[in-house]
Amino acid sequence: MRRLGHHRIHGKTGGVGTKGMVAKLSIGVIVLLICTLSLLFSFNIGGSPEPSRPSNINVEELWESADSGGWRPSSAPRSDWPPPTKETNGYLRVRCNGGLNQQRSAICNAVLAARIMNATLVLPELDANSFWHDDSGFQGIYDVEHFIETLKYDVKIVGKIPDVHKNGKTKKIKAFQIRPPRDAPIDWYLTTALKAMKEHSAIYLTPFSHRLAEEIDNPEYQRLRCRVNYHALRFKPHIMKLSESIVDKLRSQGHFMSIHLRFEMDMLAFAGCFDIFNPEEQKILRKYRKENFAEKRLIYNERRAIGKCPLTPEEVGLILRAMRFDNSTRIYLAAGELFGGERFMKPFRTLFPRLDNHSSVDPSEELSAKSQGLIGSAVDYMVCLLSDIFMPTYDGPSNFANNLLGHRLYYGFRTTIRPDRKALAPIFIAREKGKTAGFEEAVRRVMLKTNFGGPHKRISPESFYTNSWPDCFCQMNPKKSSDKCPPDNVVEILESRLESVGDPDSTSQTNSTVTGLER
Repeated sequence: MRRLGHHRIHGKTGGVGTKGMVAKLSIGVIVLLICTLSLLFSFNIGGSPEPSRPSNINVEELWESADSGGWRPSSAPRSDWPPPTKETNGYLRVRCNGGLNQQRSAICNAVLAARIMNATLVLPELDANSFWHDDSGFQGIYDVEHFIETLKYDVKIVGKIPDVHKNGKTKKIKAFQIRPPRDAPIDWYLTTALKAMKEHSAIYLTPFSHRLAEEIDNPEYQRLRCRVNYHALRFKPHIMKLSESIVDKLRSQGHFMSIHLRFEMDMLAFAGCFDIFNPEEQKILRKYRKENFAEKRLIYNERRAIGKCPLTPEEVGLILRAMRFDNSTRIYLAAGELFGGERFMKPFRTLFPRLDNHSSVDPSEELSAKSQGLIGSAVDYMVCLLSDIFMPTYDGPSNFANNLLGHRLYYGFRTTIRPDRKALAPIFIAREKGKTAGFEEAVRRVMLKTNFGGPHKRISPESFYTNSWPDCFCQMNPKKSSDKCPPDNVVEILESRLESVGDPDSTSQTNSTVTGLER
């Protein structure tokens, strides 16, 4: 049809041109008819369900973990993985900017960068000013001793760059500052960064958010990232205790779901979704966007139609009701301050009245004082990780949602509900125009096509931190040798290799570093 149209356009005579116009109009009518029929079948407005595609969602099954397909999490090395050498090429300092989970990904990348360069990693710095205005730092959030001990087979880690003592004099090593390129390849670390490290004895990479390529054709490097993210990075005991207390209280009355309700000012301004707000609120959002993001022409209707706007609280409630969750469902909300206030929450609360957050479940002084800081975010992270079901409402550039999706996958394919905003957008738009017949059926059809937490192939733009399958998973009865689980005595093997390095002072140095940091 495309070739036919092309031929008609180039006709010389009026008769051929007229016929070409008729043909084009006919084609346009046919395309319009096909699109209309497709839309009607997709929405099923006023029609009956497609017999070949059932639209039933078994809520009781969703409260259980997804089918693993015989896979289990495993990030231990499966090939030759020598321990850190006694002498390294120098010290690596990094400053991890952004929120808690953006920093978490940066820490994983820092450990991998240190391994690639055979460097000693200085305990990562967490930027106190760029997001939370919280100066808790790495030592205030994470269990430092556990972090160093877990990664002892991978990299050397110290609390700070030590002074050099030579000829009775003490000299401080000043790290040479470099701004690494975004998503830098391994070659950059083996050339530019390593050269500077050997020249200056230490380098300081800042900022360090998204500064190492995610897709690396080396499964052992990817598994190291998983060891950092899912094993070494453990929150401090008091944060774990707070989180477990909240989970116990929520679960005392049965199953509970957690929702990352991303409807805060920064995300709405970033997405350019203004039109549902009043003029004063729009003014605030536009001002925030102008001050914090690059200038770009954004049209709300276009953005929403392609699923670029965060779901509203009401839309979240309508999705859950369409999936046949009832109003007795207990929901934990992980969210900052919702923009627009109670008028946006009221429809959601009407549908699902049993809503909680960490302050309502555990109104302790520590949480109330730091509910918007790193500790509050850490508690939200753990509660969402341990919940029976997790639902992100905007998993685009949200590091919180993306990391949690990956962690829950690794934690045993725990159920996640990931709304396809692009597919749902025309359904919600039709509802707003009064086309409510068949609405819930249409929503169910979209949701049935989503993945509820089981193993699935990672396809761009899905992040490695969102889905580390199959790199960080194995099978007891694999079809491919690369998927075979490591031997049960893998830790003993790594330990013996570490001892063979012949560094008798390594343990005492690690202990003294940790003690000094904890003080």
